[in-house]
Amino acid sequence: MGIFHFLIVVQAIIAASLVGVILMQRSEGGGLGMGGSPSGLMSARGAADFMTRLTTILATLFILLSISLAFVAAREGGTAKIDTSLERTEVPAAPAAPAAVTPAPAEKAAPATEVPLDK
Repeated sequence: MGIFHFLIVVQAIIAASLVGVILMQRSEGGGLGMGGSPSGLMSARGAADFMTRLTTILATLFILLSISLAFVAAREGGTAKIDTSLERTEVPAAPAAPAAVTPAPAEKAAPATEVPLDK
């Protein structure tokens, strides 16, 4: 499990770096096709920009590490149980059906008496 934990830590560092680099970039206003300049990322200046290249490198490393983590997890994975505290070895017997209860006869209610409001 040593290599898996190491790759997880590297993945977390790359993810945090990628978020930081993306947040530091200047917004060009062209997100989701909302305009922007036609020069954008396809210009020589945009392609050579350090932040753009760093974002591409970090994103590529993130994807490659994600794929490698999936392979390592599949190779080292086992059939170990996570939590066995809720398992029960014996099944309790079903409770017996309650006996039929006959309702008691209703008692005769006393007639209501009126209470005078004035004294």
